[in-house]
Amino acid sequence: MVLQRAPKRAIVWGFSDTNRHVTLEIGSQLYQTKSGLHPVNEFGESIWSVTLDPQPDGGPNQIHVHQTLPNGTLVTLTLNDVYFGDVWICSGQSNMQMTVRDIFNGSIEIANADKYPKIRLFTAALKPSAAPIEELLGIEQNWSIPSADSVGGPSWTYISAVCWLYGRMIHEALGGIPIGLIVTSWGGTAIELWMPPEPLHECGISSDERVPLQPYNEPLGIRDTLNNSNLYNAMIYPFTRMVIYGSIWYQGESNADYNRDKYTCTFSKMIQTWRQIWFTRTNNNTDIQFPFGFVQLSTFRTDGRMVGGFPWIRWHQTFDVGYVPNHVVPNVFMAVALDLRDDPNLIHPRTKHDVAYRLSRAGLAVAYGQSVEYLGPIVSNVTLSNDRERIYVTYTAVSEISLRSTDGFEVCCRGERCATKDNDWEPLTISGKTGLTITLTIRNICARRSIYGFRYLWRETPCPFKQAPIYSFTDANLPSPPYLKVF
Repeated sequence: MVLQRAPKRAIVWGFSDTNRHVTLEIGSQLYQTKSGLHPVNEFGESIWSVTLDPQPDGGPNQIHVHQTLPNGTLVTLTLNDVYFGDVWICSGQSNMQMTVRDIFNGSIEIANADKYPKIRLFTAALKPSAAPIEELLGIEQNWSIPSADSVGGPSWTYISAVCWLYGRMIHEALGGIPIGLIVTSWGGTAIELWMPPEPLHECGISSDERVPLQPYNEPLGIRDTLNNSNLYNAMIYPFTRMVIYGSIWYQGESNADYNRDKYTCTFSKMIQTWRQIWFTRTNNNTDIQFPFGFVQLSTFRTDGRMVGGFPWIRWHQTFDVGYVPNHVVPNVFMAVALDLRDDPNLIHPRTKHDVAYRLSRAGLAVAYGQSVEYLGPIVSNVTLSNDRERIYVTYTAVSEISLRSTDGFEVCCRGERCATKDNDWEPLTISGKTGLTITLTIRNICARRSIYGFRYLWRETPCPFKQAPIYSFTDANLPSPPYLKVF
């Protein structure tokens, strides 16, 4: 396993009879503690906990836990193969759950897995609970060293491809420090299942609402209905005593037609609540603003004209700003994925290496402060010419933009109808480029009329593979994210 390295102080905890002395030993360090007075499970056990001194990265280490039973017998439990490094939680729905064997070049990842002996893998089993619990109800994959077996587990079991690739890439970029990857995800699940009741109430959502699992998890053969908070209770809360470095998230498909317009609230509240709970339950040893990365929704149906709910979820994932990091929720980063179309696997694109590359670049910049390019071109300004025949879009975050197509830009001049009538939006084409500014000519019914709004890549599946119109010139794998502006 991997525990959080210095400067944080990792926490080791366990269960025993109530009010019992426990001694923990690591190297030459001894720690004394006592289990609690009140049982926390059906076995009548309580929790003991030890906060270690800051440990430098590395390993392996052994941790011995000693307890004397009432009859005088000394019992010792030993944790072997303990490394100290950075611990990342990987959560979400099926695109996070999708396994390495099911992606492009997965066989290469599986064959090379044993080249990364300082990464450790863990996957929680799919189990809900009606109330928060201290211990997982099941483990799909216990702490494992990367190997052909542990990285190449059966489809939709272990290990998450996005989690593995992200962890491997930051592990390499950070010089090989140990990385612990904990996967706790469930296909077809809405965000409400991953939140405790209080933030749901703040977003106007009942904690008693039953949520059907969406058909996106068909590969698992699961059809079920869960209550809000059930997965937070059983698959997040048990980890919140563990000091972590950060979390990555790939979810949103199931909210495209369920509480879609509340996703700005639910997503931001989920991040803030997870951070607060981890901070509190680890005695302030997990950062109150720990890094949180996410994958912006990729693609869905093959009809390139379909708008649907995906564009709105992508927008709400950025808290209606269009990009992260931003001022709304700090220390958040993302990977744009809407250009990674993979027919016929649109809802589960196999192009996870590109996803992980983009997410790891953002993680290295935001979570680790490295000076790497991680953003595609970001819209900084949209202006309308005085004669209302042209729109100028200016970008930032890159030194130069690269144009791959002229499609994907739209304008609407039908007032309030534009907010609900997708057919009222008219296409624009790029007619010029000067530095970081492109010119879009209005050649349709909106020419010389009052403009209501402008949008970019506002479709479920907006373009062929890596053929979005705007990319960074210096990193061809960093596209500009979708954008919306109401004038």
